[in-house]
Amino acid sequence: MTSEEREELEFEVEFLEGVIKRSPGFEEPLMALGYAYTQLKQFKKGLEIDRRLLELRPYDKIVYYNLACSLSLLRDIDASFDALEKAVDLGYSNFDDMLQDPDLDNVRSDPRFPQIILSRIKP
Repeated sequence: MTSEEREELEFEVEFLEGVIKRSPGFEEPLMALGYAYTQLKQFKKGLEIDRRLLELRPYDKIVYYNLACSLSLLRDIDASFDALEKAVDLGYSNFDDMLQDPDLDNVRSDPRFPQIILSRIKP
């Protein structure tokens, strides 16, 4: 990331934090802020956002997938697997993303990972 891209992202974070401060339940800015935190490698802040979104959308497969990514980045592998399994149980089926998303690198290196995909493939 260039310094200019970083500055733009930091500006975006500042803006989104202001929006959320005024409207704490506004989901779209929360999602954008979580993504921006991850891009800035502020993984703990991203995890906080994912947990807030989970309160607002407890049955959202994308929220669980993003939670799994944040937990993987923080090397909480067991919790990441739990969130990833919940995402798949709720209908998340973009297995290509699961196989390529760099946020899940820590999970993919675990021998349990193939089972998440294999157990969901219908013969």
